[in-house]
Amino acid sequence: MKFVRLSAAAGAVLLAAALTACGSSTKSGDKEGDSGSNAGALVGVTMPTKSSERWVHDGDNLRTALEKLGYKVDLQYAEDDIPTQANQVENQITKGAKLLIIASIDGTTLSTQLQQAADKKVKVIAYDRLIRNSPNVDYYTTFDNFKVGVQQATSLLVGLKLKNADGSDGTAKGPFNVELFAGSPDDNNATFFYNGAMSVLQPYIDKGTLVVKSGQKDFKTIAILRWKAETAQARMEDLLTKTYSGGAKVDGVLSPYDGLSIGILSALRSNGYGTKGQPYPVVTGQDAELTSVKSIVKGEQYSTIFKDLRKLASETAKMADQVLKGQKPEVNNEKDYENGNKIVPTYLLQPVIVDKTNYQKELIESGYLTQSQLTS
Repeated sequence: MKFVRLSAAAGAVLLAAALTACGSSTKSGDKEGDSGSNAGALVGVTMPTKSSERWVHDGDNLRTALEKLGYKVDLQYAEDDIPTQANQVENQITKGAKLLIIASIDGTTLSTQLQQAADKKVKVIAYDRLIRNSPNVDYYTTFDNFKVGVQQATSLLVGLKLKNADGSDGTAKGPFNVELFAGSPDDNNATFFYNGAMSVLQPYIDKGTLVVKSGQKDFKTIAILRWKAETAQARMEDLLTKTYSGGAKVDGVLSPYDGLSIGILSALRSNGYGTKGQPYPVVTGQDAELTSVKSIVKGEQYSTIFKDLRKLASETAKMADQVLKGQKPEVNNEKDYENGNKIVPTYLLQPVIVDKTNYQKELIESGYLTQSQLTS
């Protein structure tokens, strides 16, 4: 802004007017953005894939919530192809997006695009998956993912009757044969799920109450790249062939995601599980996907972890709105989510264990699913 020489009185009037205009767009001391220029702005939303039911819901929920707030939305799906997602983010920046919401495929591969965003003062919200190794991740919205792992392991113990739902010791003594699966190694959440689960299971493994008969326990060995159901199914089939061909039975499977659980159950079914003489093992999951909830109702999959995606989308849209209006967004965790470059301010939501005993209350009565969806 250039100033010309004016009389002292005129200069004072102009200076006061300028200060008033600046003050109307941001909170005092807050330089997040300019609410005037961002009204009706374009928001870029990139999701990993349409092949997962949950990401479709995430995208739809986010678009609806943002459009209700008056923003234009460019929603893209990359079908789990990293270069495609990188191009989508670049295109959104080129189109003039004022804010980006990114659920990354690989949380380590977008540094160049995020720098481009930062250069244009475009804020970035990492959605459910933390973007790593970049200083240009401004905020993060997710669930308590360590707790998700704790809940998955706890539901496995309850299913095996080693624990009761109230946390007290169950009637079973073991030993039980269990196998462990983990999520995609390029998804930061997967290690949270694994570490949370192992914090619960390791003492039982150490005591011999739980026996990982295959011996495969470390994260790298049990991780399923890109969360692919067919990869989990193939690994389960391999475990059954190599480890359980002598007559031993699988009693439980720690699965971190419903899509993997369905693949695991398919492999078990092909090997005779699910019959009257050979019931399914206790198989966990996550995301309350419709196929898995139907499976739970039928007595196949044992449990899932319900993360209400409506709430995640709502909180993310609220955060985006606050940022675009130049306000400091609400967060509730500023210590735990270090991305290799910085601690990313985070809004954390809470997950819930769902099984056959409470799916009606948690999923149907809450309106997340309908009874007709489960019976169709």
